[in-house]
Amino acid sequence: MFYLALKAALSGVLIAVASTLAKRYPGFGALVASLPLVSVLGMIWLWNAKPDPENMAAHSAATFWYVLPSLPMFLLIPALLRHGIGFWTALIAGCALTVALYAAMTWLGPRFGLQL
Repeated sequence: MFYLALKAALSGVLIAVASTLAKRYPGFGALVASLPLVSVLGMIWLWNAKPDPENMAAHSAATFWYVLPSLPMFLLIPALLRHGIGFWTALIAGCALTVALYAAMTWLGPRFGLQL
């Protein structure tokens, strides 16, 4: 239980640091937020729980393919905001787009030989 609390606290601190930096330095905050820290931490936690190179390789490769459908969200949200759409509407639209693209990746990926 302590290990779970430690993982949650460390992950939360990283999010807090990124959002705090973004208040004063939007670009630097975005850089910190864009770092694959969650993925790296996830790999560390997974490796500690199950040190299996094949499992880690599969996890890492699948993570790459699932990052791709999330990227358009970061183009849609600023475009909507700059066109006068409210933040919450833009965020929901960006999240909806990401969910749709994740579903498409999950459906299409295996048809192209990707092991997700």
